[in-house]
Formats: sequence, structure tokens, C-alpha cells
Amino acid sequence: MKDPQIKKLIEAEKKRQKSVINLIASENYCSPSTLEALGSILDNKYAEGYPMARYYGGNQVTDKVEILAQERALKLFGLKKGEWHVNVQPWSGANANLAVYLGLVPVGGKIMGMALTSGGHLSHGQKVSITGKAWVPATFVVDPKTEVLDYKYLKEFAMNEKPNIIVAGFTAYPRTVDFKKFREIADACGAYLMVDMSHFAGLVAGKAYAMSPFDYADVVTTTTHKTLRGPRSAIIFSKIDQRELHKKTDKALFPGLQGGPHMGQVAAVAVALKEDATPAFKKYAKQVVKNAQTLAKELQKRGWHIVSGGTDSHLLLVDTWMDGIKNAQGVGGIPGKEAEAKLEKAGIICNKNTIPGESRSPFDPSGIRLGSPAETTRGKKEKDFAKIAVRIDRILRS
Repeated sequence: MKDPQIKKLIEAEKKRQKSVINLIASENYCSPSTLEALGSILDNKYAEGYPMARYYGGNQVTDKVEILAQERALKLFGLKKGEWHVNVQPWSGANANLAVYLGLVPVGGKIMGMALTSGGHLSHGQKVSITGKAWVPATFVVDPKTEVLDYKYLKEFAMNEKPNIIVAGFTAYPRTVDFKKFREIADACGAYLMVDMSHFAGLVAGKAYAMSPFDYADVVTTTTHKTLRGPRSAIIFSKIDQRELHKKTDKALFPGLQGGPHMGQVAAVAVALKEDATPAFKKYAKQVVKNAQTLAKELQKRGWHIVSGGTDSHLLLVDTWMDGIKNAQGVGGIPGKEAEAKLEKAGIICNKNTIPGESRSPFDPSGIRLGSPAETTRGKKEKDFAKIAVRIDRILRS
């Protein structure tokens, strides 16, 4: 690289990444092959439109790249061509979700999604997001006692709100989602069912998640840079039937939201999807869950309140702000922001996070979110995560 300033910064970031324990649930490390495709000459090509229907000439090669990415996405999740359509052009997960709403929900219609404090994402119809401004948000919460989803309450909520679309998915919910029950709820109130599996897509691909959303959803969205270990990108899967959802979502993404796709990014997604289809990746996905469960269990042993009592996936929420006086083991009383800072100073990276029944500001909430994907990619097993739990406990108690 001939730019010494940027080269120096890249080297600094490389050093930073190697020197820390990364417990950010939404981060991972993609392979050298994926990075090579991401930074290839494909980035020079303007490929506005879709394969065989571009608005520029010279797209013979990029058409093949995009089709290959689509085919690999179908194969990875065991989907049949003709039953599901794949769009690999979204620049990010928020764009993918926005395209689904724009294609399927009239402006001013209603989006039913999980509240931020219960583990939902900004793009699931939150008021601070465009998804909560162009559409009417109907946000549901987890049960305040169990801190998990109450499907009886969800059905009553949906029947009362009558949403156009229901979003089953999360950014900070540690338990398995019952997609079958969500399907029943969506059918009962006449809504589309969209699953945002951005966080747990790799677990679905690796057969480490209890249910597949493709058996029940109308549309499935996912990012590719979390448990799938790909580049920062996203995919939209749309069921093909007489409703022509795939045509509506495709048109909403382009020309509705985006211009030309980032073809280096699309190629990198294709590389990652091929890697995800290997036996080694299935082994990885199962280890991700084991590691997260070990971390949760070991922190619980030391008196920390783990939201919902544990995890079925790759992430867990730790309530660091619970009253230390009432807690027999004397744990608690640390705001999430301070807990994040203390851990980072000691070389452990995580993020502050709201928790169910949040009483503090989202900028300085009551908890932290921990995830196992990145460190599992680095080869860590249960015994390593048990040691990490000991370090976290020691750091937060200091």
C-alpha cells in the first residue's frame, strides 16, 4: 500500500484485534479468501440492476458472480430453487429489512417487532429508526418475570394491533425463537411473517439452532458478517408463490433503496457461503453454542444475573446493575457503560446493552451483551470460556 497513513492505521487495527478477547456478539473474523474477494477488481464494476437485466454493459462476469452467490445461499440452507428467491445485493442488514417493509407494507402500515429493551433491533420498527417513522411501530416485550417470549401474550398483542408484518428476530435475545408459533400468530391476524436471523444464521446453517425459520416464514433476512463469518453484507430470502413477494422485495431494494450492488462484497459473500457449507463449519456452529452456555453458567456460579437464566444461542446478557445489597453474593451496582469500559481496559471487548425492564438510559444501560462467535473462530473451547468468565468476574468486582 502506497498510503503510509492508512497503512499505519490498518496495522494498528490489526494489532488491536489480535491483542483483545472479542466478546461482541455481532462481530466475527472472515477468512483471508473472503477478504481477498472483498478487495478485488470486481469493485471497479457498476452492475446496477439484476443478473441478465443490468443497466450497464460489460456485466457478463458479474452476472455469474451474483448467480453463484444466490445458488450457494440456497444450498447452504437446504432450499429449493423455484421455492425460494435470493437477493444478495443489500449493503447491510438494515437495508435488507427496510426493503422488505417497503415492498410488502404500505407506508403508514404497521410493523410488529420486539422492543429494544427485550432484545429487538432498531430496524424492527423502533421509533428512532426510519422503520418506526414511515410505518407505525407495535413493539412487544418479553415476560418481565421469565425474561423470555410469552406466545400467548404475543397472540393477544397481535390480534389487538393487527400488524401488516410481524418480525421474529433479535439482536440481544438469548433464547431459541419458536417460529411455528409465530407463524400461527401471523396467520391468525393476517400478517406476513418475516424472520430476521442476522444473529443466528450461522447456527441455522450449522444445524446448531433448534428450528429453521424457512419452514415457517414468508421472508427471511440476514446479515453475513456475524455467525456466518462473511463480509459486512446482507441477504433477503423470499418465498416464491402467487403473492410474488420476491418481485416486490427486489423492486423495493433496487431501484427503491439502492443503486448498483457492491460486486466485491457479493463475491466475498459467495466465498463465505461456500466455507459455511463444510463439515468444519457445522462443528464450529455447535461449539459457538457450547462456549456461550459455558460462559453463562460460569458467570451465574459467581452470582451474576444472566437474563432469562442462560442461553440457547451464541449470546448472553448480563445484568450488571442489579442491587448489590439485595444480592447475597454482593455482585452488582455497575452500570453497563462502566462495565464495558472496565472490561475493555483489561483487554476484553463487549458492548453495553439494555435489558428487560430497563430503568436506565440506552446510552448507559443496566447490562452488557457477551457473545462467543469471534473467539470460537480463534479456536477457543469450553475450558477457555470458563477462564474468561473468571476474568470478567474479577475485573467487574475490582
